[in-house]
Amino acid sequence: MKKFLSLLMAVMMMATVLAGCGGDTKTEDAGTQEPAQDSTPAPAATGSELIFTTGGSSGTYYAFGSVLAGQVSSSTGSKVTAVEGKGSQGNIELMDMEGAQLGFVQSDVMSYAYEGTNLFADFGQVDCFSTVAALYMEQVQIVTCDPSIKTVADLAGKNVSIGDSGSGVYYNAIDVLGAYGLTESDINPTYQGFGDSAEALKDGAIDAAFVVAGAPTTAITELASSKDVYLVSLDDEHIDALIAASPYYSKYVIPADTYGLDSDTTTVAVGAVVIARDDVSEDDVYNFVSGVFDNIDAITAVHAKGAELSLDFAASVTSVPYHPGAAKYFAEQGIEVPTK
Repeated sequence: MKKFLSLLMAVMMMATVLAGCGGDTKTEDAGTQEPAQDSTPAPAATGSELIFTTGGSSGTYYAFGSVLAGQVSSSTGSKVTAVEGKGSQGNIELMDMEGAQLGFVQSDVMSYAYEGTNLFADFGQVDCFSTVAALYMEQVQIVTCDPSIKTVADLAGKNVSIGDSGSGVYYNAIDVLGAYGLTESDINPTYQGFGDSAEALKDGAIDAAFVVAGAPTTAITELASSKDVYLVSLDDEHIDALIAASPYYSKYVIPADTYGLDSDTTTVAVGAVVIARDDVSEDDVYNFVSGVFDNIDAITAVHAKGAELSLDFAASVTSVPYHPGAAKYFAEQGIEVPTK
């Protein structure tokens, strides 16, 4: 009997955690009681245990993703666990291999995967996921401790970290350099994540680093606590050229007080989007969206990025269709979004 019970429990745990593209993670209906006529829609009372891949511990994905996971878990029936991830490309690839149900991604990388281009030209098209919500803008931050580096053109001949090889940051860096007539060969590139880039800047091993994440970014904030840091601005002429070539960018101004700088920084940004595997249940994705957007004040009290949450921006993605659970929530708010 003990062996039978142990086996039964193991099977139940595996059924809860694993989900395939053709699988089914739908849960039982929340109940049979009829709601009062004046009641508002509520999150489903039951849900699954979901893995939410974010980014490295020194980036915004992990910090903010952990806050979101906690809020959704405490206010709905779905239990979301935020785990460190390898960023946009790694999160999508892990999702394709059924290792996670939710993930943070850059809007441009999400499009690459869905179309099978750029980062995913060799890996192949990945399309078994849908949009959950766009949450905030991720700024292209060019950080340096050298006050003589004032423009992107000044990076020529310098030691510059341009993100992990093949990462979304790498492609953002190549795009920005290209707008100024520079290529990878015009700099001395290193390929590092946010934390390693910050350490290399602190030690003087590199002159500048590209960091693409929501500001304030932990790696830059921690660096600024021990060194004078500067962010390199982009001018309007080159921003316009970049957006014309790559329309998924938008102009963005980082306020000076974000890192205690002397002036604002003008740059470009892409969207930070949460995606879900198509086979995650409608109830679970509805719970995630409602758990976030019904509790913006509580989230903002814990993490500054909460102040950037808005329904209009959340529903603004057009490159990848929305999950039915997200579409249901947005429809209740009077917003229609495209679905598969």
